[in-house]
Amino acid sequence: MPLTIRQHERATRITLRIEPGGRALKMTIPRGLAAREVNAFLDRHQGWLLTKLAKFSTQGNLQSGSEILLRGIRHRIEHTGSLRGLTEAVIADGVPVLRVSGLPEHATRRIATFLKKEARADLEKLVAVHAKAIRATVSSISMKDTRSRWGSCSSGGNLSFSWRIVMAPPLVIDYLAAHEVAHLREMNHGPRFWALCRKLCPDMDEAKAWLKRHGSQLHAIDFD
Repeated sequence: MPLTIRQHERATRITLRIEPGGRALKMTIPRGLAAREVNAFLDRHQGWLLTKLAKFSTQGNLQSGSEILLRGIRHRIEHTGSLRGLTEAVIADGVPVLRVSGLPEHATRRIATFLKKEARADLEKLVAVHAKAIRATVSSISMKDTRSRWGSCSSGGNLSFSWRIVMAPPLVIDYLAAHEVAHLREMNHGPRFWALCRKLCPDMDEAKAWLKRHGSQLHAIDFD
């Protein structure tokens, strides 16, 4: 696993962070710290690392029979065996199922395409509602696969979202839409911004807590 070590003038201790998706580690150390101290730190925290990384170890398997979240609900992936047809979420015998057609080697790409389409549909509706509530104008909405942030808002009114958010519960998707729309009025994270965000999304705290607990697991799924 890649490990990036950054020396910082103001650092007084070693800090270790797992990057989104559990694919890399980033360490910040005081300037001039000996390599043996770094190695000793990693040895001492090996158990902690293994426990944290275990959360990601089962992610990324999108084969038939495995599961994937859609709007917070686990769906069993089922390859239809048909070369043609749409990817669709259905209820089969009382169980949520994501049916995927086409060749098995194309299943991952098909699932990603489906999630992007669903994410755009959800976010366009939610953004329209929130923008109308504060009489703001949205120039454009785009879907991306960013790792560092879930969304962004430019000064020109262009909103961008990570389509992986569609795997989260509806209240989390709504919070993300409200968050970025609020930036159309407040291009900062000051008190006025958070007050507006809470007005648009009363469940903001619950949504933020969900993302903090589970967000990295959504990034861990490999759609490449």
